Order: sequence, then C-alpha cells, then structure tokens
Amino acid sequence: MNKIDEFRTYRAKMNQVILDEDNLFFKRFFNLDTRTYEDGALDAKTKEMLGLVSSLVLRCDDCVKYHIEKCHQLGVTRAQFFEILAIGNLVGGSIVIPHTRRAIEYWDLL
Repeated sequence: MNKIDEFRTYRAKMNQVILDEDNLFFKRFFNLDTRTYEDGALDAKTKEMLGLVSSLVLRCDDCVKYHIEKCHQLGVTRAQFFEILAIGNLVGGSIVIPHTRRAIEYWDLL
C-alpha cells in the first residue's frame, strides 16, 4: 500500500470509529467541518487553500495532507501550491519548513 492509500485508509477508518460512537459533538463538528468548505461567498477551492495555510501554521501534517488532496482535486496548480506554502511559512515562521518538505513530497505523490 502506498503513502496516499495508507493515509486515506487510516483517516477513513478512524473517522468511522469516531462517528460510530454516536457522540453528538463529533457528529455536529464533522458536519460543520464538511459544510464550511462548500461553496459560499468564497468558493470551495479558495476555502481549501485557506485550510492548507491554516494547517501549515498549526503544523498538523494530517490536516496538511487532507487539504493538499482537496486542493489538488480542485485544480490548484503547482505554482499556486508553492504560493500557498510561501504564505504558510511567512505566517508560521521557520518552524513550518519541515511540514513544507512533507507537503511537497505528498503533492508530488499525487
């Protein structure tokens, strides 16, 4: 199994474990997360780019991978991707560089 499949499988499995608990908070939170990234005043592509910058700054590799996949699916170009990374590094500082390395590696796998 490759890194992309491993990430997707693990994420789906563990999300299902969380949702199977039938906990109202997690059901609502997951729904809010899903609905937030739908087209609205901002289109979904812009929202995913914002999510990627936020995830870089927060240094959440799982979140970075998720938003990279969404950005890739929504047609973000490699040049746009590098501008997103630049903003994340500017806002987050040099501590974001290791996450940027892993982000580029994941993008290239896609």
